[in-house]
Amino acid sequence: MTSQTSSDVENPTHAPLLDDDDYGYVPSLDASDQPSQPQETNRQPSKPVLLLISGLLAIGLLVALIVGNVHIETHDNDAPLPERRDPIEQGVSEKSFGLPPNVSSFSWTDDMLTWQMPAFHFTPGKNWMNDPNGPVFYKGWYHLFYQYSPAAPVWGLIVWGHAVSRDMVHWRHLPIAMETDKWYDVNGVWTGSTTILPNNELVVLYTGSTNESVQVQNLAYPANPSDPLLVNWVKDPANPVLVPPKWINIKDFRDPTTAWLTPEGKWRMVIGTKVNRTGIAILYDTDDFKSYELQNTRLHQVDGTGMWECVDFFPVSKNESGGLDTGVIGPGIKHILKASMDDDRCDYYAIGDYNPKTGTWVPDNPKIDVGIGLRYDYGIYYASKTFYDQNKERRILWSWIKETDSESSDIKKGWASLMAVPRTVALDPLTGSNLLQWPIEELEKIRSNLNEFNEVKLEPGSLVPLDVGPTSQLDIMVEFELDKKLTDSLLPLRAGSVPYNCAGHGGAGVRDALGPFGVLVLANKNLTEHTPAYFYIVKGKKGELDTFFCIDQSRSSIAKDVDKSIYGSTVPVLKGEKLSMRILVDHSIVEGYAQGGRTCITSRVYPTEAINDDAQIFLFNNATSITVTASLKTWQMGLSSTNGSGWVWIGPSLILVVVFFFVVWTWQNQRNNRS
Repeated sequence: MTSQTSSDVENPTHAPLLDDDDYGYVPSLDASDQPSQPQETNRQPSKPVLLLISGLLAIGLLVALIVGNVHIETHDNDAPLPERRDPIEQGVSEKSFGLPPNVSSFSWTDDMLTWQMPAFHFTPGKNWMNDPNGPVFYKGWYHLFYQYSPAAPVWGLIVWGHAVSRDMVHWRHLPIAMETDKWYDVNGVWTGSTTILPNNELVVLYTGSTNESVQVQNLAYPANPSDPLLVNWVKDPANPVLVPPKWINIKDFRDPTTAWLTPEGKWRMVIGTKVNRTGIAILYDTDDFKSYELQNTRLHQVDGTGMWECVDFFPVSKNESGGLDTGVIGPGIKHILKASMDDDRCDYYAIGDYNPKTGTWVPDNPKIDVGIGLRYDYGIYYASKTFYDQNKERRILWSWIKETDSESSDIKKGWASLMAVPRTVALDPLTGSNLLQWPIEELEKIRSNLNEFNEVKLEPGSLVPLDVGPTSQLDIMVEFELDKKLTDSLLPLRAGSVPYNCAGHGGAGVRDALGPFGVLVLANKNLTEHTPAYFYIVKGKKGELDTFFCIDQSRSSIAKDVDKSIYGSTVPVLKGEKLSMRILVDHSIVEGYAQGGRTCITSRVYPTEAINDDAQIFLFNNATSITVTASLKTWQMGLSSTNGSGWVWIGPSLILVVVFFFVVWTWQNQRNNRS
């Protein structure tokens, strides 16, 4: 028996299958979509009936308002955890963050742990979550399914959680979509994808872990396709529809992609696997999603990269900024192949050409092939999944962001993991050699309280506090200008010098001629806690400038039982461009986007003092030889923390208020008419 999420108080977890005309969760439809009901005009309600209805509505309103404002406990710290399950033994990658042994535990208070809950990043609010699954836009709603452990805030027996949204910002949690209720997925309903068929019907392929821990692929579809919320799902009686080929280990066959149509009219999808240390993307064709033909050619493989999880494959336009549906091919099209590497738990991608006749993909630059080159994100970012949003003709990227504190802290706060904000993803038209990722435009609708700071001069060694109000939920955009004459006059690196990298050179506290400079976020007054996001420029041996974008967690917290890595990589900067970064701060998650999203970094930070009203932001310049001019905008980001469930009840409460006063008004009219 599975426990319910906080939102499942409104929507029972185990909802029965519904008839075609029913909904498991009543959607918000336009008035024109509501079925008309015949009204009886001859009979008038009696006074006792009206009083009874009014009383019941008043009680319902009171209950809704009370529930909406009472914090629902997320986890009983004294309750025993379910039997522990080792993800590696089960056949998937390690999920928890590995702290060094013998690290002392910090005395985390409830206030500190409560502060960590994000406000505008998606989270179930309770227990454990990992990979995004099958995101799709269907009948006016954005759907997000996700790997969910309903029993505890640690990885365990995984089911499919489910939430819907009109804008991918405000979410409504629905009942669990698929449970571990069949022999072929009794050990886990794992990652999968949705495919929209030409008749606008929807199918899902997902990996199940069988009663013998064999990874198999299964087919599911909505029980009621007319339900825009897709509350109930049916697993096909033919499951499993795919089992591992003989030459693949039974625990190395998972995560089917969205399918697309081949020129021959068959559906084609990709599954990740490995042979020895070679990561492989294999292809299957099907006519009906039940019978499959393994293709003789492999889409792609890279030696030495290990297991490929959560493979993704999609087209991008060389000329247009919008997204493309998965099956689009033709001139002016490149294809992105992405895989999540089980070995280092990072998401790598490469740009290349796909030949639909041979079923093969070739990277533009083999030196930066999948698993050895470009990454979506150089911080904490894994098991990502894109989908084509036909509503706005764009491709959207989702990703799981894990916790990097101790498991005991997660158990105490009652939840673990969240999603990065959804990002649009497209080929950079200026470079042609990298993707651009950017937060969806809908996030700008929750901005408020704009603060602007124009042409702030940052002398070497300067630190400038910025008065922007509360700083736990911010959208920050900043541009930096450097004196080009001065940068040109500096000497290049000496022969034998160690090349710069963010993680290996001590972070933002180590000074050099051209950096670091940037923004300190989540900083307390005495700077014992702060998280710098910064640029660091290095003049190469041939006089060229290499720009690095980094986020330094080494001083983010005085606690020792949290990750304090320094993340980052180079970012392409074209001639005439200013250096620019965008930073999203949402409590314990910090996302950074450099040069319009050419390089991205996601961090998890766990301050103990730089929280609530004690957190500030600063501009800083730790370079020794240049003055930097900064222009910055900040916005407060709306939405209250999702730690409670009160906002879910606002709609029902308002409806009850309106109906209550309507009944009272009707009763009054009846009395007046009779008198």
